[in-house]
Amino acid sequence: MKIANVLKEECIVANAQFTDKAEVLREVARIAKKNEILSKVREKDIVSGLESREASGSTGIGKGIAIPHCRLKSVPDFVMGIITVPSGVDFKALDEQKVNIVIFIIAPKAESNQHVKLLSVISQTLLMPGVVEELLAQDTAASIRQCFLRRAASDIEANGESGKSLLHVFVQDENIFKEILQVLTGIPSSSLVVSSVENTSAYLVKMPLFAEFWSDEPSKFSRIIVAVVEKDLTNESIRRIESVTGDLNKSSSVMVTVQDISFAAGSLGT
Repeated sequence: MKIANVLKEECIVANAQFTDKAEVLREVARIAKKNEILSKVREKDIVSGLESREASGSTGIGKGIAIPHCRLKSVPDFVMGIITVPSGVDFKALDEQKVNIVIFIIAPKAESNQHVKLLSVISQTLLMPGVVEELLAQDTAASIRQCFLRRAASDIEANGESGKSLLHVFVQDENIFKEILQVLTGIPSSSLVVSSVENTSAYLVKMPLFAEFWSDEPSKFSRIIVAVVEKDLTNESIRRIESVTGDLNKSSSVMVTVQDISFAAGSLGT
């Protein structure tokens, strides 16, 4: 799936103003209906779906960004849109700050994996330095679309070098684990799983010979993310990880290994 195919100009609005979150969701439903894909979907069902999702937790992810979304059985394909709100609107965001960029997704009920990947790509694109400011500077739907696609284009399709790579991402820092998992979710992969493991220190501290080396209880957090990605997306995967960790060569809590795969068949759900 390419974002260019689901993000249409008719579903983009520049310089909107809202009084509250409820008004934003109603406007999202109205704008989404402009896409012919939703011609047979009732506007009130879209509003209901969006409200239901917000009831489980705000999609205002912080830093002026909200990504309201819902999945409906009556929706045949993905619809995406963008609304810029320079003056901001209270969206009950996680950081309690006003939202300036609203990107919405109306998705098919059965397409959970694609939905998750699209959410990941959108969030990571918006969190790139300068993207929010650049979008807010645009005055037309066409320029907003062009701006977003220019930033997100490299994150969508795998092509070129054939074959797959196996990535192991060892993470011992709980504070960045979720961010790393999120950025990898947006990479097209045939499998992405997480294993919970224990650090070596958890065992060594119980051995008399080594016990004196830890005055405090050693860290218990340790996870391994295993991903199978297209070989030509290996460097992109590492780039995304380093967008969270910084230079991996300087990291003492994250390690990444990459192996070529001689055979791979089948896939795993998210």
